[in-house]
Amino acid sequence: QVQLVESGGDLVQPGGSLRLSCAASLSISTLYFMAWYRQGPGQEREVVGSISRDGTVTYSHSVKGRFSISRDNAKNTLYLQMNSLEPDDTAVYFCRTRLGDGDYWGQGTQVTVSS
Repeated sequence: QVQLVESGGDLVQPGGSLRLSCAASLSISTLYFMAWYRQGPGQEREVVGSISRDGTVTYSHSVKGRFSISRDNAKNTLYLQMNSLEPDDTAVYFCRTRLGDGDYWGQGTQVTVSS
């Protein structure tokens, strides 16, 4: 079992920045990958990016160059640094991981980009 708890969502103006956190209940250095997803109003859930156990990071085309994924293994926490935010980034942001046969998601944190 893995518990994931996201935090850091907020209302921010276009062009602003936010950092989301995802705290895990176990050592994230043992996880094959961790990922960020988002689901905007009336939209399908989509991947934002992921980081593998060896530190390889990938991003979706829509956020590449603006968002950055990192992790702190000592704190068992995954981060999503979001810069140059746009209204289309408004969504609930989730973190996800897999361990064995289990597929684990956090409860999500709301990010709203609006003036």
